[in-house]
Amino acid sequence: MDRRNFIAGCLGLPLLAQAGGSQAQAGLTKMIFPFAAGAGGDTLCRLIAQEMAPALQRTMVVENRTGGDGLIGIKAVKGASPDGSMVLVTTGPTMYLLPMVETTPSFDTAKDFVPVSLLARFEFAVVISPAIDAADFKGFVAWLKAHPDKASFGVPSNGTIPHFMGSKLEKDLGIAMTRVPYRGSAPILNDIIGGHVSFGIVTLADALPQHRAKGVKIIAVASAERSPFASEVPTLKESGIDLVAYAWYGMWLPAGSSPEFASKLGAAASAALAKPEVKEKLTAIGLIPVGSSAEGLTKELAANTAFWQPIVKATGYKIEN
Repeated sequence: MDRRNFIAGCLGLPLLAQAGGSQAQAGLTKMIFPFAAGAGGDTLCRLIAQEMAPALQRTMVVENRTGGDGLIGIKAVKGASPDGSMVLVTTGPTMYLLPMVETTPSFDTAKDFVPVSLLARFEFAVVISPAIDAADFKGFVAWLKAHPDKASFGVPSNGTIPHFMGSKLEKDLGIAMTRVPYRGSAPILNDIIGGHVSFGIVTLADALPQHRAKGVKIIAVASAERSPFASEVPTLKESGIDLVAYAWYGMWLPAGSSPEFASKLGAAASAALAKPEVKEKLTAIGLIPVGSSAEGLTKELAANTAFWQPIVKATGYKIEN
């Protein structure tokens, strides 16, 4: 199964962030990102690594360990020495959905990793073609009920938050729908414009350019409140659907790592995310900087796991591994 990182990235930054001179001799930390270079999470890594290096007095290297639906990078950090030489930055859903859908889980997030910090959030949107006669989400639901043969939706990949959002919408609305998995958001948006699928669930950042160009229409966001990137678009909750869904990036160390180093690492990451120039670059690609303590990341992971577990279980979806 092809599990993709959802946000389209920009901003080419150096692979190496060095504290300089004798400071760099204090140590080297590889920041492992288990998806391809150039995406939003990759940009996040390079921005914070550059800012964290002087504060930690360490050389920070961003390394893309791709493959295995993110598992190659995750396993690399899981098996790493707990000496601060390797840290994982990945999406929250990777860390709680993968153990849910694998027939034999490859890792246990709570046992195999030490939480460091919640880094940034990103949002999801429900997108339709402007050609569909619906002014808002409620109107679109009425349209779906009137055209049951056209109730199909695109998701960037199977086994992802959009996949399970669609499953929950199908159940809550009482409408049988066909899920169509794609390789990323761009082909979904193209097929919505072409009328091949009725709607799509993609990241808000991916949908906004086409929405602003009036190629597609965002009819709802899945966040708890209206998005700062599209304040004119109502939330699903405002539309009568009890569903809040978003994703985020977090940072972890391998099990056995020093709590003191984890705390220092988290403080450096949070300080980097608080810098105006970092905030500006991240919001430009649809990321909402957060920064947190280890406890904050643990609570976020637990809340998401509790929310999605019954939804995922009800679908019966599994990956053979």
